[in-house]
Amino acid sequence: MQRRSFLLSVGAAVAGVSDWVPAAPRGSGFTPDLADKFAAGLRSGLLWNVHSILVARGGRLVAEYYGAGRDQAWGRDLGMVKFGPEVLHDLRSVTKSVTGLLYGIALGRGRVPPPEALLQAQFPQYADLFADQERAGLTVGNALSLTMGMAWDEDFSYTDPRNSEAGMESAPDRLRYVLEQKLVAAPGTKWIYSGGAVALVGALIERGTGMRLEAFAKEALFAPLGITKFEWAQGRDKVASAASGLRLRPRDLLRIGQLVLAGGQWGGRQVVPRAWIETATTPVIATGPRRVIPPGERLEYGRLWFIGDNAVPAVPGKHKWIAGFGNGGQRLWMMPDLDLTVVSFSGAYNAPDAWVTPYRIWCDIVLRSVVR
Repeated sequence: MQRRSFLLSVGAAVAGVSDWVPAAPRGSGFTPDLADKFAAGLRSGLLWNVHSILVARGGRLVAEYYGAGRDQAWGRDLGMVKFGPEVLHDLRSVTKSVTGLLYGIALGRGRVPPPEALLQAQFPQYADLFADQERAGLTVGNALSLTMGMAWDEDFSYTDPRNSEAGMESAPDRLRYVLEQKLVAAPGTKWIYSGGAVALVGALIERGTGMRLEAFAKEALFAPLGITKFEWAQGRDKVASAASGLRLRPRDLLRIGQLVLAGGQWGGRQVVPRAWIETATTPVIATGPRRVIPPGERLEYGRLWFIGDNAVPAVPGKHKWIAGFGNGGQRLWMMPDLDLTVVSFSGAYNAPDAWVTPYRIWCDIVLRSVVR
């Protein structure tokens, strides 16, 4: 990933901005007013609580911005933070998508059961919970696509004990907590957002590889990509949160996006099996309304990745995107046919309108600035 952009200082003209907004260089694949659009959005408040923005196209980092603001580490207040290339940031539920890549690597190594495998065979210690026929039919694929059909509610604040993920993290046995939830739909028929489903995937990875999730991530994914700095938050049971606990530097999340666009390859090495990238980013089910994009737009789910499409004014037609979305405005967007990757971090944790700013960055600024 070559950094050939130059940086346009906006100084004190933008309230709360501690660093720079970039100007797109000639040949970057963007209009030269990209910097002006970012600066105007920040200055006007249409882009609010922004911590960082990175834009890459064709493997080149062409735009990079860092601000300052209050931040958290998995709910722990960090106070005011000046952001930059070396500063770790919560991914929140973008972690789910990274966990999905780890499952794909483990699958390619024959260390985890395939998606069609029954969950009851993987967790025999909970045989009592698989007594009824419908629950006995749950598969690993149901967990990967969030179609287990089990009750789960993350609409409450993550500091609220009524939030299912918070309940799981405080339970004496997180996996039993997940698997004992009431079945409210036949498996495979309804998408229900669930950090609990991803906890099951994380457990499969740990059992199959014989490594803690964070250790396997370091060996199998991060080291090949040159990612040397990360944190992975743990619950009370010292188990890494497979659903929301990862913290990365912005450029490292960008690398993960570019890895996906390259079909799992990095530096001439097949890090994630190409077949898994294709499977994971193929729609399995529609999600229904979700506060991550405007109502009415197509939103589907693959294997721990969101999938949709957008118009790009300079290139006719609708263009498929793949994304990881996280609480507070954390985003990893990819548009394969334009070889485009965007990372944005924000501090709007638990805010119901947290989706607005990252969507404006993606759709109203980046996509409208693309040239052929």
